[in-house]
Amino acid sequence: MIKFKINGTVTEVKDDPETPLLWVIRDTVGLKGTKFGCGKAFCGACSVHVDNQVVRSCSFPLKYASGKSITTIEGISDGEALHPVQKAWIAEQVPQCGYCQSGFIMSTVKLLESNPNPSDEDINNSITNLCRCGTYSRVRKAIHTAAELTKKEQG
Repeated sequence: MIKFKINGTVTEVKDDPETPLLWVIRDTVGLKGTKFGCGKAFCGACSVHVDNQVVRSCSFPLKYASGKSITTIEGISDGEALHPVQKAWIAEQVPQCGYCQSGFIMSTVKLLESNPNPSDEDINNSITNLCRCGTYSRVRKAIHTAAELTKKEQG
């Protein structure tokens, strides 16, 4: 048994310790917001937070999640209240197909925690996720919008 906390809930699973965390999140725990993209930790569609660090869950063995706190896209909102990054994504109409967007959002949440007012260069250097639809200009705009929303919400 491997025990960890996911979105604030203590969870125990019997999966093979070498199973990528992505498949445990999706198939065992049943949270479908984290997506499979490339399977090689390159595209970022599978990004989650493990102990407050962005992790590409497709290449993160379950055994390393033992005792950790994991946050998925389902865990960043506060009940019905969306996270400022989610609000910005909606306001700026970022998604085209939307498949990769949960990974972008998870990476952006962490960027804004460490850099609340990122420049375009900061964004380019920090957000390395891939979008096959090419919505990068809308992503950048949404990150700036999310930074402003976060400042307003924090007073």
